[in-house]
Amino acid sequence: MKVKDFVLLLLLTLGGLLVHGYHPWAEDAEIYLPGVEKVLHPELFPFNAQFFEAHAHLTLFPNFIAVSVRLSHLPLEAVLFFWQIISIFLLLLACWQLIGRCLPDQRACWAGVGLVAALLTLPVTGTGLYILDQYVNPRNLVAGAGILAIGRVLDEKYVQAGLILACAAAIHPLMPAFALSYCAVVLCIEEFDRRFATLACLLPFGISFAPPSPAYHQVALSHTYHYFLQWQWYELLGAVAPLALLWWFGRVARSRQLRNLDLLCRALIVYELVYLPAGVVLSVSARFESLARFQPMRSLYLLYVLFVLFAGGLLGQFVLKNRAWRWAALFVPLCGGMFIAQRALFPASAHIEWPGASPKNQWVQAFEWIQSNTPRDAIFALDPLHMHIAGEDENGFRAIAQRSMLADAVKDSGAVSMFPPLAETWLAQVEAQNGWKTFQARDFHRLRAEYGVNWVVLQRPGAPDLDCPYQNAAVLVCRVN
Repeated sequence: MKVKDFVLLLLLTLGGLLVHGYHPWAEDAEIYLPGVEKVLHPELFPFNAQFFEAHAHLTLFPNFIAVSVRLSHLPLEAVLFFWQIISIFLLLLACWQLIGRCLPDQRACWAGVGLVAALLTLPVTGTGLYILDQYVNPRNLVAGAGILAIGRVLDEKYVQAGLILACAAAIHPLMPAFALSYCAVVLCIEEFDRRFATLACLLPFGISFAPPSPAYHQVALSHTYHYFLQWQWYELLGAVAPLALLWWFGRVARSRQLRNLDLLCRALIVYELVYLPAGVVLSVSARFESLARFQPMRSLYLLYVLFVLFAGGLLGQFVLKNRAWRWAALFVPLCGGMFIAQRALFPASAHIEWPGASPKNQWVQAFEWIQSNTPRDAIFALDPLHMHIAGEDENGFRAIAQRSMLADAVKDSGAVSMFPPLAETWLAQVEAQNGWKTFQARDFHRLRAEYGVNWVVLQRPGAPDLDCPYQNAAVLVCRVN
């Protein structure tokens, strides 16, 4: 790689960070980061650790981040920020290498990579995923691995492709399986026949399943993104429309003798035309609910990344060309719109939550006070839907406060949707918190008697007759004596 190319990729990485923001404790960080914290401090989370350890035991992510902390002697916040930057850079690097194998014009290549950078937080229709999250997680770390592997397959370096995907699978077991099946489709189309390509897409589904329990069924009802037929019409359109555009991209590529681009577009169509029926079949009956957790429609993630990359490349080659005003007309409003969308998504938090900076969000302020001022074996209860409260900004209690809590109805239910044996425990704890917004002191004492809860976090105005050593304009932290 030339120095100029490295600098441009680095600038795009920083630009992506500035446009899309950084929120280290938000959303799925509540699932992944407590596993890291428990590796670093095994005495943490003596209660309900199973809700994050179920994920942690299937991946090297917690150990990888913990080793980074120990080797660098840096705070966890600094290490997480570093790996977020690296995740963005590696994804853009992989995209730059792949599009360079498809299009001869360097401007077109940079247009493709630039469009990916501008759309990092583009939702992948119906799946609950972004191209890249605003916080580091296993999916971010391996986002570029599948793209790199596809490039190695085009170069006929199959061993390298396999090693890349194997390493990625150690960090995130599911997403590299989709990249593997796509690589197999590319090989089958190129070397054999399209009929054999459909078999390659079945690779992630050789897994047995048992009928779901009633408790698991209740969890499934709240996770419609697992079930294709429960998507909104616009989400269904978002799954089908890219296939028509990819067909058109392939025709353009064939007319211009862009062989690799044509091959990858045709392979994407075959790849998704197998996963789409799988998503439909797993949505038609409750008996398939326990299998639906393998989420065949997350195959759309790879399709979206490649679709955006190819669309940007073709725009660069045939529309933007060397006209600076055209580049500005595309990217300035696009980046501005993505920035505004992210500010609307996290309105009570800083756009970039820099490591070591004092938090702006009042819920995070309370969670940080808890980390510094309560016993490590304390057990907390919060509104089971606290991550959806206006102003909370989807920040994870466990990840920030580093304390045990009763199961919630947001991220813990996500863990249950992937690991059905947790369903009964989860349901019992969530039902014990029904009517949370009207709880009084006697209800909190009931939680103490049943589960050992000795602290609660309450949204103002709170409840009477509780000792609350911390409070701010939004939150009270109270003892249950």
